[in-house]
Amino acid sequence: MNKPIDLENVAKDQELIKKFLHETTLFLGPDPEIIRDHKIMPRTEYEEKCVNEYTDLNQIASIRDRLQAACEEGFEMVEQMGAAPGAKWGDIITGIYSASGDLTIGSAGGVLIFSVLVHHPIKFIIKNWIDEKTVGVKEGDGFIHNDSRYGNVHNTDQSMILPVFHEGKLVCWVASTVHEGENGAIEPGGMPSMAETPFDEGLKMSPFKVVENYEIKRDLLTFLQNSVREPKLQYEDMKVKLFACMRLEKRIKEVLEIEGPDALTACLRYTNDSVMDEVRRRISEWPDMTVRTHVIMDSTLRENALLKVNLAVTKKGDRLIFDFSGSSPEITNRAINTQLPGLKGMVAQSFMNHVWPDLPRGQAGFSPIEVITPNSSIVDCSYAAPNSQSLMSIFTGFTVAQHATAKFLYSIPEKYTRVLAPWYNMINTFIWGGVNQHGETLGNLCADLNGMGGGARMDRDGEHALAPIFATMADIGEQEMNEEEVPFLQLVSKKMTINTQAPGKFRGGMGYTMIVATKDSDQWGFMTSCVGSKAPPIQGLFGGYACGSFPLSKVTDVDVYDVLLNEPEKFKHSIPEIMNEQPFEGADYSTHHMGLGFDLSKRGELFMISRGSGGGYGDPLERDPHLVIQDIEESLITPDWAKKLYHVIFNEETLKIDKEATKAERDTMRTQRKAQGLPYDEFVKKYVKPHPPENIPFYGSWNGDNDVVYAGSLDDKRDAKNPGPIYMTHPKDVRISELEAELTAVRDEAGISPKDTRK
Repeated sequence: MNKPIDLENVAKDQELIKKFLHETTLFLGPDPEIIRDHKIMPRTEYEEKCVNEYTDLNQIASIRDRLQAACEEGFEMVEQMGAAPGAKWGDIITGIYSASGDLTIGSAGGVLIFSVLVHHPIKFIIKNWIDEKTVGVKEGDGFIHNDSRYGNVHNTDQSMILPVFHEGKLVCWVASTVHEGENGAIEPGGMPSMAETPFDEGLKMSPFKVVENYEIKRDLLTFLQNSVREPKLQYEDMKVKLFACMRLEKRIKEVLEIEGPDALTACLRYTNDSVMDEVRRRISEWPDMTVRTHVIMDSTLRENALLKVNLAVTKKGDRLIFDFSGSSPEITNRAINTQLPGLKGMVAQSFMNHVWPDLPRGQAGFSPIEVITPNSSIVDCSYAAPNSQSLMSIFTGFTVAQHATAKFLYSIPEKYTRVLAPWYNMINTFIWGGVNQHGETLGNLCADLNGMGGGARMDRDGEHALAPIFATMADIGEQEMNEEEVPFLQLVSKKMTINTQAPGKFRGGMGYTMIVATKDSDQWGFMTSCVGSKAPPIQGLFGGYACGSFPLSKVTDVDVYDVLLNEPEKFKHSIPEIMNEQPFEGADYSTHHMGLGFDLSKRGELFMISRGSGGGYGDPLERDPHLVIQDIEESLITPDWAKKLYHVIFNEETLKIDKEATKAERDTMRTQRKAQGLPYDEFVKKYVKPHPPENIPFYGSWNGDNDVVYAGSLDDKRDAKNPGPIYMTHPKDVRISELEAELTAVRDEAGISPKDTRK
């Protein structure tokens, strides 16, 4: 006869097993339960009590305003005192988090992508360190973090996190995050394109305690400094982030003295709940439908390839679902992949910048939105894949999100911002490193990447080089300040690049040319890291076009400083003039895709790039001819380009518009379009192919079949839900194989056997 189960003993046994497993855990790796969840935590009993007790919305608003002001104060502290270019020019954020770890109030300026990222490491600390006897969390502690696998964009971004206590009770958290740049990676500057494993990417800091009693622990600081090329930068910005967090803590304690912890908690919880309610309400006003779009990346930064970022956005009732199924599988030994939190952060950024910019900068604004991603894809990579160049895939993820949501916004009567075409999305800038003119080893980047071209709006042109997609309120680096620290000059800086606009009824905002040359160092080099040299990384909207493609151009075997001293008339201030006219005798002129690995430069050699423009909006044939002439007058386009794109007829000397001829020309073009049109079935039969091109490595789904993805060739088709690893051959080995094949062909033609050559 079976004995009844002793439930009390079973519970004791389970508790013993749980305790044993906790105490003998080998490694606290990234926690999928934390990392894959971007939602606001459920209300605690204490939060429920506080919200029910404090119902005066004027009091709530007053507290929130003071907390928002504290975030802005902390932001300005970091921006004014930070050492990294990212700190100086606004690639930062400060924020206040609930006791459960949810970001409730973030600074208005800075990198808003962090609003859906830094809660992950805080929740890791809550889950693992608060009750850990060797760690613990107490007043005056500070935790550092940068590893994307524990919740971040990439390892260049470092966060300082402080708990805030009141009378011994944890009431909230504060944090400050900065794009530091240098982190000891395989290439200087923190974003190594050459990384083939996570172990090539430099410091990988899971959240750990680096501050006690408000003082940085010198042993851990020394370890971190010893792990990077710029120990001074590491120390200085750790202090800056700590002081900013301490200032946030001070302002919060001033609120606590007046209002008390219950009122503060009510404010934080009410803010998150009310934002989520408003997001659901706004979503419910959107039309029920699905919008599909995609963007193609044209390289891995090591080799040419077409990699698809695919998106379908579906709205049903108050649900909004972003489905990235069909996107390219991860490239397991290339750095262009992203961890899931980074992708979510960029989609959230698109809402905070371009959909609902009036809502508070916090995690709640994205919490109700659902995200579906294929595992082991470039938008949700495995822990084994490097992601130091995740900006390639998350920036294109931003673009497809912006492109799709614009079509929903167009359909609703009440809009909270203008509908606009996709912003330019690539970091066309120079990452640099080496020994500077003062003998210091450095590695970082030019903050000129903060000048991305704005998308054209529904009623006006886009803004030139206004802001990056990841930080709408950031600044562009001042080269004159940089020249005090780095041994190169920007010989051409922030000059609008002619004929690069994305046309439309309203054109996209344009980008600028950068031409740099090393001057005062024999140990200095550059790298570039973006896609878009062969295929535009953005789209236009409603008939507008994308911008063009922009490679890197180089001029070697020349000292341009000697040219400027002796024959200054030979120097040209635009890339087309230098590359087409080739004014320097004996120099070598070449182009390269924008995935240039770190390349040592000699004095006076030119490295030249151009930033792209935001997408165009509407049909170019509807563009006001006077706006076309204005662009010519401002040297944004040339007359021949204006005629070709916009079909405006004018006198090239006086720029007087011939209105009748322009109308006739445009009517002719419309008639031609109609003649070229095909019924849908005929169009599909003629242009839609059953598979990708045979001679181009393509990665991703094809023709809407998201269950199968191509992995570089027609013969390599994989299950989209379990694609497995994809490894690419090192470019040097590819080149060696090509040279060996050429050598074999020469030997065969000459009748020389390998044995003869060994003799």
